[in-house]
Amino acid sequence: MKPQDSCWPALFWEIESSSHISSPPPAVRKDKQGVTQPSSDYELNELQPHKSSARVTVEPATQPSMGPSTRMHTSSILENSPQTPGVEEEATEWVPDRANPSWKTKWRVLSACFINFGNGMNDSAPGALIPYIEKHYGIGYAVVSLIFVTNALGFISAAPLTHTIEHKLGRSKSYVLAMVFLAVSYVVIICQPPFPVVVTCFFFLGFGMALSLALNNVYCANLGNATTALGCMHGSYGIGGTVAPLFATAMVSGGIRWSIFYSITLAFCLFNLGYSAWAFLNYEKDTPAEPQPSLHQTTSRPTSTTGEPLTRAQILKKSIKNRTTLLGALFIFAYQGAEVSTSGWVVSFLISYRHGDPSRVGYVSAGFWAGITVGRFLLTHPAAKLGEKTAVVVMVAGSVAFQLMTWLIPNVIGEAVTVAVLGLMLGAVYPCATIVFTRLLPRSMHISSLSFISALGSSGGAVSPFFTGILAQNVGTMVLHPICIGLYGVMATSWLLLPKISKRSE
Repeated sequence: MKPQDSCWPALFWEIESSSHISSPPPAVRKDKQGVTQPSSDYELNELQPHKSSARVTVEPATQPSMGPSTRMHTSSILENSPQTPGVEEEATEWVPDRANPSWKTKWRVLSACFINFGNGMNDSAPGALIPYIEKHYGIGYAVVSLIFVTNALGFISAAPLTHTIEHKLGRSKSYVLAMVFLAVSYVVIICQPPFPVVVTCFFFLGFGMALSLALNNVYCANLGNATTALGCMHGSYGIGGTVAPLFATAMVSGGIRWSIFYSITLAFCLFNLGYSAWAFLNYEKDTPAEPQPSLHQTTSRPTSTTGEPLTRAQILKKSIKNRTTLLGALFIFAYQGAEVSTSGWVVSFLISYRHGDPSRVGYVSAGFWAGITVGRFLLTHPAAKLGEKTAVVVMVAGSVAFQLMTWLIPNVIGEAVTVAVLGLMLGAVYPCATIVFTRLLPRSMHISSLSFISALGSSGGAVSPFFTGILAQNVGTMVLHPICIGLYGVMATSWLLLPKISKRSE
């Protein structure tokens, strides 16, 4: 399914239609109560366009691979239609939220967007605040970069735990837990404690963001119009990344201490805590086709060599060893590293090498995030038309070109423009990549693999800025640009090594 030209209206239109995917066309049946049991072979055939390549076949009542409940639910038939041995499976678009009323899906996507907005504010603020944090604590680049290290450790710690947390607590309470980690950390930072305590808080910020990001990616990637949903979700991250440096620079330039900025992120976090808890309440009951191992039909559950269903620990181990999972994590690691490094250190670079005014060049970081936002909202549609795999190659090549311009143009105004265009090039990369990963991964691995990719991969947004700071301490902040160009090379290599979508198998 291709995204529409206008992102938000198209998103809600497409999600509404996908949420009722189990209802046949009005010309066949006028029932509006969400009845999903088909009454004829014709209705099943009419459902086929909603799944890009799955074959829907009406099986006899004695078909051994499907129980009575499976035959009575059209979405289960679509999900569990048997595959012919030896036949390669094409990429599909899967809609786990199809059993929900459309209003629930809309509010849940909006919740994911709000959460990502807050995550964007959290990630982009240090770029404008680092000079003031250094001044307040009397520390250098290397020491202040420890906030990125502990943030990375938080992301990495969340990778193996996300699936277990979601299984034990459910989707709604998992979001609440993530927001609690963020809220408590913000409260402590606002009090302006000793720097080691600030560093510790960034660990819990990383853990909370990784947990919410993984859940958001899994949810939106499996909607009917996933490219548009992910574009809007990650576009919201870009909006947060744009406004945070504006607020932060304006506040600290006006004499307000740097830590007070986090009262804004705290307020938004508390809002997200309540809203996400409500939006995803009873999520497991609403979406019986959610790809959790405990809810899978026998035909879609992975099995061991003895034919026994795998445990969650075995599924996680299998997911981590999957080629797409490993390459996807490496790709996102490099992407997030280049993105956050540019956002976090370009201001310091302009101050050191272009003699920019700190009260003004802080807005350059906002221009970078504005470019990312525009890219995610406007480029996801042409990227889907061109093909996500090809589009990512083009955007990475463009990123290399504009990173070089940012490095070599000898004035602040010119570099501010190239930084904004660099953000535009990077903007649609993340949602497009997530779509490709979802199509390549077996459905049984979606939660485990995408959680690992988003959690471990996103830790690159902390590790790379840290090493940039370490090198900047001895060499200067100009090291930002060769580091980012090297990361683009890692992105291109891992992307080209991904398997073809048509080769995916369950």
